[in-house]
Amino acid sequence: MVVTQMQAETVDLPIGSEIKAINGVSVAHILRRLMPLVRADGSNDGKRRALLSVNGVDEIETFDVLYGLCFGLPSSGVFTIRCRRPGADRDATIALPPIGLPTRQSFRQARTPRADAPMWTWQMGADGLAVLTMPNWAVYKNTWDWAAWLNDRLDSLAGARGLIVDLRANEGGNDCGDIILSRLAGQDIHLPKVHKLVRYRQVPAALNRYLDTWDAGFRDWGDQADPFDARFFRLNRAEDRNVLAARGPQVRVPMVVLTSAQNSSATFQFANLVKSTGLGTLVGETTGGNRRGINGGAFFFARLPDSGLEFDLPLIGYFPESRQPDAGVVPDIPVSDTIEDLRAGCDKAMQVARQTLLNT
Repeated sequence: MVVTQMQAETVDLPIGSEIKAINGVSVAHILRRLMPLVRADGSNDGKRRALLSVNGVDEIETFDVLYGLCFGLPSSGVFTIRCRRPGADRDATIALPPIGLPTRQSFRQARTPRADAPMWTWQMGADGLAVLTMPNWAVYKNTWDWAAWLNDRLDSLAGARGLIVDLRANEGGNDCGDIILSRLAGQDIHLPKVHKLVRYRQVPAALNRYLDTWDAGFRDWGDQADPFDARFFRLNRAEDRNVLAARGPQVRVPMVVLTSAQNSSATFQFANLVKSTGLGTLVGETTGGNRRGINGGAFFFARLPDSGLEFDLPLIGYFPESRQPDAGVVPDIPVSDTIEDLRAGCDKAMQVARQTLLNT
C-alpha cells in the first residue's frame, strides 16, 4: 500500500510512503481478508487488487466499504498508521482521524462531466504522438456525440507518428473502441466466436418491479433465446455481430494501448481484439476480465424493497468456443510501476509507449 497523492498538508505522509499496517493489522492481512469479497471475472485477482486501490476514480471506493465492514472504526476514534516514508531507514507511527464521504469525494480525480460534455481528452504532442485518454466508456446516458468527436480526432492523425490510447482507469461500458479498430483495420474484422448464454427466457412477473434497466427487451428474450443445455439458453439476436466492418478513411499510424487490471467488459474485449488482430501494441499490466469467459452486455439494477440496497446483475455470459486460460490479456510489453517510480512521479508505461512508437 503506497501513498500516491497528498490530500492534506497537515498529514506527514509524502507521496511514495509505504503503509505497513493499520491499527496493528498488517496490510498483507487486510488484503487477504478483503480479496474474497471483491468482484472479478473468474480467478483474476489482479482485478480484485485494482478495485481495492484507492485511486480517486470511483464515487464510492471499494476499499472504504469493505474495510469498514470487516474492520470498523477503532475504539480510540483515530487510525494508527505504521509507515515507511521515502528515504527513511525505519518505520514511523502516526495517528490520523477518520474523514467523511464528502471529504473523500472532494479528492476525486475523475469528476462526472455534464451529459453533453466530452468524457475523454486528446493531446497532440510536438513529437507527433497523439494521446487519447479514455477513463470511461459508459456513454449510454450521454447526449454528447462521442462517435463524431472520436472520428474527428482520428481524421486529424494524417502525418502523425503514432496514437497512444490510455485505458488504464477504464472498466468498460459501450464498445467505443470499435470505431478505433474499424478505422485502423482497412478491412473487416472477424470477431472471435463465442457462445452468448443467459439463464432465463422471461423474468417472473413478481420480480419485474424490483428490476431497472435501459432496454425492456432484457425482460423477455422470447424466441431470441434457444435451449443450449440443462443450465443455459443461447441468444441468437439479430444485432449480435460476427464481423466488425471497416470504416474509412483508414488511419495509417501505429497504435499503443495502455492497459491495467481495471480493464474489464468492453475494454477487456478491446484489448483482446487489439492483440489478436495485431492492430496495436499493448503496454502495461495484464487486464481484468477473463479469457475463459466474461459477463456483461445487459444488466438489471436490482433494488431490495426494504433496505433500498442496489446490486447490478449481469445477464449475458460470453464463453469462447475453445478452452482458454483463466486469466486476463497479457500485454505485449508488460510494465508495472515500482515504489520508486511512484515516488519519482514517473509514468513508466507512458514512457515505454512513447519510446515504442518513436522507434517504429
